[in-house]
Amino acid sequence: MKLVTALYQGKEMVGVMGKFDDKVLLIKQAERRCFKGEVFEETLYACLQKGEEFLHNIRLLIHWVEANHLEDELYIPLKNVVLLAPIPKPAKNIFCVGKNYAEHAIEMGSKDDIPEYVMIFTKAPTTVIGPNETILLHKEVTEQLDYEGELAIVIGKKGRGIKKEEAFDYVFGYTILNDITARDLQKKHKQFFIGKSLDNSAPMGPWIVTKDAIKNPNHLKVQTKVNGEVRQDSNTEHFIFPIEEVISVLSKGMTLEPGDIIATGTPAGVGKGFNPPRFLKEGDKIDIKVENIGVLTNIVGENSQ
Repeated sequence: MKLVTALYQGKEMVGVMGKFDDKVLLIKQAERRCFKGEVFEETLYACLQKGEEFLHNIRLLIHWVEANHLEDELYIPLKNVVLLAPIPKPAKNIFCVGKNYAEHAIEMGSKDDIPEYVMIFTKAPTTVIGPNETILLHKEVTEQLDYEGELAIVIGKKGRGIKKEEAFDYVFGYTILNDITARDLQKKHKQFFIGKSLDNSAPMGPWIVTKDAIKNPNHLKVQTKVNGEVRQDSNTEHFIFPIEEVISVLSKGMTLEPGDIIATGTPAGVGKGFNPPRFLKEGDKIDIKVENIGVLTNIVGENSQ
């Protein structure tokens, strides 16, 4: 199941994609026909707080539409909506795993930079944009804007002290995230937060794929193209720290909540890893494809002020 946040007739709505990804069922519109009274929350973040109840009602809704042969009436052509980030305004910073692929750690330094323990930094909620939105170049503060294609986890259940063997019980689904980074700010400030938190530096989407549709998230192909050229091409099987370990470590003494987002790290092939470096410039088109999820596309542009 692929869940989206879409802009339709000027209003943000929660939707579920059709079988061929060319139509979307807007659940608040359809619920008036299927259910007596309101069942769904207005935002996908709020829906996630309902957990299994939300998923159960979504399945009931889809079944009802199909049983009554109302697909043509209730599914909106995708061209008629604008897909936003699935969670446009996260309640917390985005958790990000640093150097989770050995080859990326090496390209950013040396073998000595391969971490022994899970390395975590965060990105501010104001970084989030959706598919096809503009990644701001921020020329006034950086000359070294870089891309990082990543698989991201969306938490679906509250938990603390989560055991590795139970970690996937707390996952709602998966999406794609581009961890845009200002490398010069990262180096200047001797930490990650400022260089990782420029506005529009966390493109996300195009949707959340529920965990039941992903057989093994620790074995998914991740590929990033810049202007059609493959820059990153790897697989999550090369994680240093697999998803269940990341969730377990993060939850040691810290509560994870529905709607929390965890970016799992980027493979080798970032712009800084080239000699000479190949940083982003105006007009660059970035396509990030993650197996069984989809493609996230954005273009780099000037500040829209």
